[in-house]
Amino acid sequence: MESIWRIATGQDPNREDYEGIEFWSNPERSGWLTKQGDYIKTWRRRWFVLKRGKLLWFKDQAAAGIRGSTPRGVISVGDCLTVKGAEDVVNKPFAFELSSGSYTMFFIADNEKEKEEWINSIGRSIVQHSRSVTDSEVLDYDHRR
Repeated sequence: MESIWRIATGQDPNREDYEGIEFWSNPERSGWLTKQGDYIKTWRRRWFVLKRGKLLWFKDQAAAGIRGSTPRGVISVGDCLTVKGAEDVVNKPFAFELSSGSYTMFFIADNEKEKEEWINSIGRSIVQHSRSVTDSEVLDYDHRR
């Protein structure tokens, strides 16, 4: 039933949003976060992967480890402007927000250390993948050896 709802509401990400990103291999950061829904504002625990300027999420860790699986969602962090703590906004500990000019998404980490690590990782990715940075300045973590 949930998959029918996701298709009907257009929630499945466009394959072009994550094409060429081997999210199952050597992510810059990965782990569990609780995310607030876009339409129904409930909180759901999801497995997140940050890689090459994309923040992808999956129902669980196993789905993220399978080549060819479809993420539940994708955010291009290069389109985002800020990532910062948001405990006071959502009234929950270890909360943070990721904002662009047109939307704000809220997340909850398991503890303060995880929250700060996610904020730092996403913040670095925003700087590396923002439109003001040229392609030659962006490190390609997949091919750097």
